[in-house]
Amino acid sequence: MKKALFLDRDGVVNIDKKYVYKIKDFEFCDGIFEFCKYFQSKDFLIFVITNQSGIARGYYKEEDFAILSAYMIDEFAKQAIKIEKIYHCPHLQGCECRKPKPAMLLKAKEEFNIDMEKSFFIGDNLTDMQAGINAKVKNLFLINDDVNYDKTEFKIFKNLKELLKYLKDEK
Repeated sequence: MKKALFLDRDGVVNIDKKYVYKIKDFEFCDGIFEFCKYFQSKDFLIFVITNQSGIARGYYKEEDFAILSAYMIDEFAKQAIKIEKIYHCPHLQGCECRKPKPAMLLKAKEEFNIDMEKSFFIGDNLTDMQAGINAKVKNLFLINDDVNYDKTEFKIFKNLKELLKYLKDEK
């Protein structure tokens, strides 16, 4: 079985500017490339798991999401980072794939033979953490400098650089 690094997109991979779908508005979060390189060096497959309700709301189309996703994957590739696959939910509430439901994570598990006990999910919302818990991902980390929760299921960090330092120091 393989290990996976699951990343939420808006707020973890890129700065969350609400309904980002244009390349000109897409700005990578500080430290994302170094963070992914660290996991890739440890033989983790990297996936993006993202709710994209802007599609259902009519703010942008699936094609816009696909163009931006291709750009994002290409920018990672320029840094010698491979994104295995992007899973997205284009719906509003009530579907089976939208986080906090675990369907996108479980689909990756099935398609790529992922060991959820050895995998990591990094998100910036409680719905990300709930999806990880529901999919039985063992290592859950919330990137959010405004949140103070007393949770044992996941750890909270201000940013990716702080989390990466923690992970390197822990070993």
